[in-house]
Amino acid sequence: MNALLEPGMLVENPARPDWGLGQVQSNVAGRITVNFREEGKVVIDGDRVELVLVLDGRSGLAKG
Repeated sequence: MNALLEPGMLVENPARPDWGLGQVQSNVAGRITVNFREEGKVVIDGDRVELVLVLDGRSGLAKG
Protein backbone atom coordinates (compact mmCIF):
# COMPACT_ATOMS: atom_id res chain seq x y z
CA MET A 1 0.00 0.00 0.00
CA ASN A 2 2.81 2.45 0.84
CA ALA A 3 4.02 2.44 -2.78
CA LEU A 4 0.62 3.83 -3.85
CA LEU A 5 0.68 6.81 -1.47
CA GLU A 6 0.85 10.21 -3.14
CA PRO A 7 1.18 13.77 -1.82
CA GLY A 8 -2.06 15.04 -0.34
CA MET A 9 -3.36 11.63 0.75
CA LEU A 10 -4.38 11.24 4.39
CA VAL A 11 -2.84 8.43 6.43
CA GLU A 12 -2.36 7.11 9.95
CA ASN A 13 0.49 5.19 11.53
CA PRO A 14 -1.12 2.23 13.34
CA ALA A 15 1.92 1.93 15.62
CA ARG A 16 1.49 5.57 16.71
CA PRO A 17 -2.22 6.47 16.85
CA ASP A 18 -1.32 9.38 19.15
CA TRP A 19 0.25 11.14 16.15
CA GLY A 20 -3.23 11.59 14.67
CA LEU A 21 -4.07 12.02 11.03
CA GLY A 22 -1.23 12.80 8.64
CA GLN A 23 -0.96 14.21 5.15
CA VAL A 24 1.59 12.67 2.78
CA GLN A 25 4.09 15.28 1.60
CA SER A 26 6.26 13.02 -0.57
CA ASN A 27 6.99 9.37 -1.34
CA VAL A 28 10.42 8.77 -2.87
CA ALA A 29 12.21 5.40 -2.95
CA GLY A 30 10.22 4.04 -0.01
CA ARG A 31 10.81 7.10 2.18
CA ILE A 32 7.46 8.72 2.94
CA THR A 33 7.34 12.19 4.44
CA VAL A 34 4.13 12.78 6.37
CA ASN A 35 2.96 15.84 8.29
CA PHE A 36 1.03 14.46 11.29
CA ARG A 37 -1.45 16.61 13.21
CA GLU A 38 0.01 15.90 16.64
CA GLU A 39 3.65 15.02 15.82
CA GLY A 40 4.59 17.25 12.91
CA LYS A 41 6.71 16.24 9.93
CA VAL A 42 8.09 12.69 10.07
CA VAL A 43 9.99 10.64 7.49
CA ILE A 44 8.74 7.03 7.48
CA ASP A 45 10.69 4.04 6.17
CA GLY A 46 8.02 2.37 4.06
CA ASP A 47 9.81 -0.98 4.33
CA ARG A 48 9.38 -0.97 8.11
CA VAL A 49 6.04 0.79 8.68
CA GLU A 50 2.80 0.16 6.79
CA LEU A 51 0.71 3.33 6.86
CA VAL A 52 -3.09 3.15 6.75
CA LEU A 53 -4.89 5.18 4.10
CA VAL A 54 -7.76 7.31 5.43
CA LEU A 55 -10.35 7.83 2.72
CA ASP A 56 -12.95 10.02 4.43
CA GLY A 57 -10.77 12.22 6.63
CA ARG A 58 -11.87 10.49 9.83
CA SER A 59 -9.58 8.42 11.99
CA GLY A 60 -10.13 4.69 11.81
CA LEU A 61 -7.78 3.80 14.65
CA ALA A 62 -9.09 3.12 18.14
CA LYS A 63 -8.39 5.80 20.68
CA GLY A 64 -7.23 4.71 24.07
